[in-house]
Amino acid sequence: MINTVEHKDTLLSNERKCIVTGEIRDREEMYRFIVGTDNQILPDLAAKLPGRGFWVSANQSSLKLAIEEKLFEKSAKKSLKIKKDLICEIENLQSKRLLDLIRLARKAGQALCGYEKVKELLSKDKVSILIQAYDGSGRGKAKLSTPANAKFIGCLSALELGEAFGRQNAIHCAVTSGGLAKRIVQEAHRLKGLRRKFGEKSPERKRQLNER
Repeated sequence: MINTVEHKDTLLSNERKCIVTGEIRDREEMYRFIVGTDNQILPDLAAKLPGRGFWVSANQSSLKLAIEEKLFEKSAKKSLKIKKDLICEIENLQSKRLLDLIRLARKAGQALCGYEKVKELLSKDKVSILIQAYDGSGRGKAKLSTPANAKFIGCLSALELGEAFGRQNAIHCAVTSGGLAKRIVQEAHRLKGLRRKFGEKSPERKRQLNER
């Protein structure tokens, strides 16, 4: 039986209980939802909207179960409206959050793209995060290795990564240490959880990009 009761007094300030698995996790590893004025479930990725929150682990299987098993309704103890494309909407919002952070890092001089530029930064041991497009050439990506003390992100496409740098596409990107690096890793982790296989978009998201 899935326990949907949240024992707030036993949780740390940054922890929440998943309404699907009952697991207590760091809130950065979860998605928050609230009930709108029309009784519609609304994603609150920034976790700042007022009202009671319902937390779900940031992965596609938990989100699907929350919808299919009507766990939002069971937690709220009333009927709710849920969009058919809710998971796709969350993926779009999460992708935008990650790309916005990379864009901010670029403007702050903490991120750059391009094979040669990334290679040079790696040689100087100044890379905090190596980002490579999952649909880029495997041979080319293999030439750049993630430093032992750095993080790797591979859940964005070349088109998506290009958006963050104002170009058609980008395969290789590096982020230096700075105030944005930790947030970029956190948001990338949540996006990866939505994509069924490592670096793969959901079918719904693929259709959206193909229709652009």
